[in-house]
Amino acid sequence: MGTGRLEAFSDGVLAIIITIMVLEMKAPHGETLAALVPLAPVFASYVLSFIYLGIYWSNHHHMLHVTRRIDGAILWANLHLLFWLSLFPFATGWMGENHFAPVPTAVYGAVLLMAAIAYLILQRRIIATQGPESVLAAAIGGDLKGRISPVLYALAIPAAFVSPWLAGALYVAVAAMWLAPDRRIERIERIAASSSAHP
Repeated sequence: MGTGRLEAFSDGVLAIIITIMVLEMKAPHGETLAALVPLAPVFASYVLSFIYLGIYWSNHHHMLHVTRRIDGAILWANLHLLFWLSLFPFATGWMGENHFAPVPTAVYGAVLLMAAIAYLILQRRIIATQGPESVLAAAIGGDLKGRISPVLYALAIPAAFVSPWLAGALYVAVAAMWLAPDRRIERIERIAASSSAHP
């Protein structure tokens, strides 16, 4: 099977997730800028989750761009990822509405952790299908960022009960680590194209 329907479905789900998140932010009753102050934690959690979803969308797009075929296992692995991403609106809203209280902040970290694991499972399943010589396998390599991220999430979850702000700082650090565009796949594609053009 090709990747067209899988990518279109995933894009649609991510668009709905973002829409639900923004609808969770209720407009204040006041008409002054001071009325926005109580919404600051909600807005901050929304911005962080929006960045995370943007990162997942971008990396998911690049990964599927170099995927030549998919099977049933990839379909289910992708659904597994979308399941955890679909919990972002709930976790985001709960954490923001409760001003980064320990339990909601820890739950937010748990959702981030499970989404990261689900993404790694999908990535590994695609590599297993495409083969060790595929563009994706060459681009991913040791995948240091992919290995560090779940560790930081796992550290942030218990840290939320000590200092929710420390946990939040770890979430922001991981997002910042991934925010810079990942050029690995594009670079490997250029190398592969150059090699095939010059035998």
